[in-house]
Amino acid sequence: MKQTETLLVELGTEELPPKALKTLGTAFRDGIVTGLAQRGLTHGAVRWFAAPRRLAVLIQDVALQAPDREQEIQGPPADRARDEQGNWTPAAVGFARKQGLEPEALTVVDTPKGPRLCLRTTLAGAQLRSSFNDIIHESIRELPIPKRMRWGASRIEFVRPVHWVVAMLGGESDFGSVLGLPTGNTTRGHRFHSSGEIRLERPEDYAETLAGAKVIADFEERRAMIREQVEVEASALNAQAVIDTDLLDEVTGLVEWPVALTGNFEPRFLSVPAEALVSSMKEHQKYFHLVDADGALLPHFITLCNIESKDPAQVIAGNERVIRPRLSDAAFFFETDKQHSLFSRLEGLRNIVFQQKLGSLYDKSQRVSRLAGDWRHSSVAAWLTQSAPACCARRIWARRWCWSLPTCRVLPGPITHGTTVSHLRWRRRLRNITGHATPATVCRRA
Repeated sequence: MKQTETLLVELGTEELPPKALKTLGTAFRDGIVTGLAQRGLTHGAVRWFAAPRRLAVLIQDVALQAPDREQEIQGPPADRARDEQGNWTPAAVGFARKQGLEPEALTVVDTPKGPRLCLRTTLAGAQLRSSFNDIIHESIRELPIPKRMRWGASRIEFVRPVHWVVAMLGGESDFGSVLGLPTGNTTRGHRFHSSGEIRLERPEDYAETLAGAKVIADFEERRAMIREQVEVEASALNAQAVIDTDLLDEVTGLVEWPVALTGNFEPRFLSVPAEALVSSMKEHQKYFHLVDADGALLPHFITLCNIESKDPAQVIAGNERVIRPRLSDAAFFFETDKQHSLFSRLEGLRNIVFQQKLGSLYDKSQRVSRLAGDWRHSSVAAWLTQSAPACCARRIWARRWCWSLPTCRVLPGPITHGTTVSHLRWRRRLRNITGHATPATVCRRA
């Protein structure tokens, strides 16, 4: 009789939150593994899957039954088990009844606290088939979902509506219901490149079967594919793609079948601070931006598509059409900011509350400016002198962060505080000593 089987669990859902997908996938894996460990069921290699429409766990060589184990339940001290006439005391009788036995079935064992009544029993090991459904439910219950939702007329709750559940032990797939759905061995492929249900004959065929249906279910494999495709697209332009780890994880959670495409935007937008352009591309459109060998931003971007389009040019044109208004907004805000001097923005800080008992940001900027004036006594700022330009530099450096807040560029979409003012300062050719606000850079520029 076979002692182990391969286990597969898959929850088929509507599109899961991309930023939380990796966390949900690993938590679901940990929940299944913990459930097996708590029941003493050994297993082999563990593999987890997380795609936009599914969470899955595949575990090899899972024991179908845990070994039996001895259990020892200690009762009252042996010297209190019988009275002077040799009859069982209420303590001994009560302990025996609690275990469903007569006092005569108890034994006496030596313990560090002296001889005590004891019941020794053999507990049958847990069976995987009868525990499988409970393990799945426990894993779902422990998932880190801050806010669950309901759908239809059901009272079932999950992060997104669930449409199918796969639960397999070898060739078996009937293990009750999970989240109101019967378990089975049928899954589904890509939303657009595949149609209908897909029957799984063996758990081991899961990843390969889905790959044939245009779904790369393995999160890490899909992530590596995206990185490779982005780098290939960038090399075709003799550029370097800036691949942010968080953005890469988020994009991995958005696509089942990644296809990288390169788009362009008008070079005139490069007059806008790169941080603003990158923010628009990265935060809103989930694009990877490109830079040259010197790190300067290039008028290109790489987007990940979830389909293999018959006409990629239309997909690229659509992305270019979407990003153009966003970059135009960034350019408009920056041009508007350039029409006002930095000192003219100081009054605008009076309307921004810093803290109820500490006044406005204007008040804060004044306090910080006074503190900056005392830095001439410190070794860190020994480069500061008593000259009028240097005093002005200290005030500007101290207020630079606050000055960025009333700018048009920051109000509609915050980027790094101080970035906008830094670019405005260069364009107005303010003294170089007030550059990016660190003593080292200021000293170097001085």
